[in-house]
Amino acid sequence: MYKLIAIDMDGTLLNKDEMISERNKYAIERVRNKGIKVVIASGRPIHGLEAYLKELKLVSDEDYVMSYNGGMIQKVETKEVLVKNVLRGQDLHDLYKVAKQLNVNIHAFSDRGCITPKINTYSELEGRMNGIPVYEINYDEVKVDEEIIKVMFIDDEEIIDRVIKDLPEELYKKYNIVRSMPFFLEFLSKESGKGQGIKRLINHLGIRKEEVICIGDAGNDIDMLKFAGVGIAMGNALEEVKQIADYVTKSNQEDGVAYAIEKFVG
Repeated sequence: MYKLIAIDMDGTLLNKDEMISERNKYAIERVRNKGIKVVIASGRPIHGLEAYLKELKLVSDEDYVMSYNGGMIQKVETKEVLVKNVLRGQDLHDLYKVAKQLNVNIHAFSDRGCITPKINTYSELEGRMNGIPVYEINYDEVKVDEEIIKVMFIDDEEIIDRVIKDLPEELYKKYNIVRSMPFFLEFLSKESGKGQGIKRLINHLGIRKEEVICIGDAGNDIDMLKFAGVGIAMGNALEEVKQIADYVTKSNQEDGVAYAIEKFVG
């Protein structure tokens, strides 16, 4: 019997209008009534998830949420933090140098919120998606020991394609690098990642990996799907995600999350 289902948001639970369908909501409600935990596992900051958590009624002291691609896991009601893996200001300075060399836009998340040295289309998109302010600041003001939750290179898809090819090899040794959307390339602590996050959460809850289902669509979901007892890719998922998945469900426009839950949980 499955005891936990971890679900990505963008491109997975949300449709193209960033809404949760009634069928998806009903499927989640039914499995929760069976005693199965449902955990939202997203690259978004917690502020960008709160409205959806309320909509899904995942707001009790027994509910957990994973934000920042596994950088933070916390109880929804009390905000008690179970896992918090961060970078530092020095990492931001180092990655900003690389961004300038590769001519790509950048922003980062800190306790101040979303911060960027130059307001751009994709930082504005980040703000709209998550309902958060975006601040233009001089990165020289960021202290080397300041907590930075994650750093993102943000730009047109073809620019991100080029950047990935040109990234210095040492960055892969230093950071967990994931592409969460065609225009978002994220740099996280080596201890971060959705797969590691799910592992820590189920260890805390006393759940075995064989009792876990994970559902996602993008590069930042791959390690989570590989770790799970059953890893499910959306019909609209990237090809590399489908290749590592145990099962491919319908797309996010076709209630793929509900379809997968109905198939594996009944």
